[in-house]
Amino acid sequence: MTRSFLLIFLLAVVFIGCDKERVFDEYKSLPNQWNKDSVLTFTLKNIDTLQSYNLFINVRNNNDLEYSNLFLISEIQFPQGKVITDTLEYEMAAPNGKWLGEGFADVKENKLWYKEQVKFPESGKYKVSLQHAMRKNGNEKGIENLKGITEIGFRIEKTPN
Repeated sequence: MTRSFLLIFLLAVVFIGCDKERVFDEYKSLPNQWNKDSVLTFTLKNIDTLQSYNLFINVRNNNDLEYSNLFLISEIQFPQGKVITDTLEYEMAAPNGKWLGEGFADVKENKLWYKEQVKFPESGKYKVSLQHAMRKNGNEKGIENLKGITEIGFRIEKTPN
């Protein structure tokens, strides 16, 4: 049993260590539900201003998610104060109801494209904020508490040269 554990641990270390494109990868855990007013913020420091990057939003969900699509509002705040806001929609389930994404058991993880070939032209600290923007059809009032999203992550990868 100890050998099996050691082998799995070593494989995990090698696998994680080979992720050369990763520049930033962080997750925020959510309690049983994601309140519509809860904003998740990721702080980016020391980003190379000459390199271009691909940006991803990582979503971990379980079977408590009652919707096949996920709507998010994203915001990137630049060091000098400029702000870029986007409204995003991601498909979380296939038409037959099967969850998309990777994973065993209940939890599925989706690596969702956010932006391609992005440059961070200003040196300093950037902030990326995410909040859900879910609504029921025909209802202007947003869903107060979204169940089924367990973690939200933000990832930056170097683009291939």
